[in-house]
Amino acid sequence: MISLRDGRSMGFADYGPADGFAVINAHGGLSCRLDIRAAAPTAEAAGIRLISPDRPGIGLSDPSPGRTVLDWAADVEQLIDQLGIDRVGALGWSMGGQYAAGLGYALASRISRVVIVAGALPLTEDGVMAGLTRMDRWCTRISQRCPALATGWFGAMSVAARCMPKRFAWLAARGLGPADAEMVHTFRRDFAATRGEGLRAPAGVVEEYRAWARPWGFAPEDLEVPVDVWWGDADHLVPREWPSELATRIPKSTLNIGTGGHFMAHLHYRAILDSFSDAA
Repeated sequence: MISLRDGRSMGFADYGPADGFAVINAHGGLSCRLDIRAAAPTAEAAGIRLISPDRPGIGLSDPSPGRTVLDWAADVEQLIDQLGIDRVGALGWSMGGQYAAGLGYALASRISRVVIVAGALPLTEDGVMAGLTRMDRWCTRISQRCPALATGWFGAMSVAARCMPKRFAWLAARGLGPADAEMVHTFRRDFAATRGEGLRAPAGVVEEYRAWARPWGFAPEDLEVPVDVWWGDADHLVPREWPSELATRIPKSTLNIGTGGHFMAHLHYRAILDSFSDAA
């Protein structure tokens, strides 16, 4: 835990060697700081220190109503300052992709490389919201239009994840493609525990969905740091066109199409982390 200048607390997890090159992990939606812990052994082997903060209102971090992508970049800058780290990489999966991109934009002089895994385009752009899955679109709209109802919905999910972890993982897997369903079943205990922690404050999850639909404060074209865009060829949640468009629009970018679904990072952690070592 650290204290930020405005008095809020930020919780974070820290994996890998303390003297390794530091990479900030921007966790996915309905998740938290724990979503990268499966990569801890790989990080240890690759010499990468993974620092994974909870975004405001999630897990151990205090809320910040009305927050934006660039507000979170300012929080992360305070985190790395307090940890005494000058230069870092940024990794973002799914909903975390835009936050990793935000670090690359706002903290460009301190970011060696950004990796976006199964990330979205800005939801404020024409047609992008329609490309979301029905569930993500519903969670976003209900959070915007009826936050009290959304809070109740996420609260029920939180109870299920904590009290019925196996059942929760089974139900979650039913809404995914075969590759991701298999991954959820393989890591069902970690999956439920991570979701349960990510949902511990339902009102914070509502703000997560409201925040990701706000303007980024920059465009993909504005990024000047090297960016790797990753997508799994069996991903049923992110349209194939999105990673291709991101890689086309970001100037110094590389598109990587790998095996696996939305959770494809589990199959490619070594290659992803090695890219940070190469850029350190």
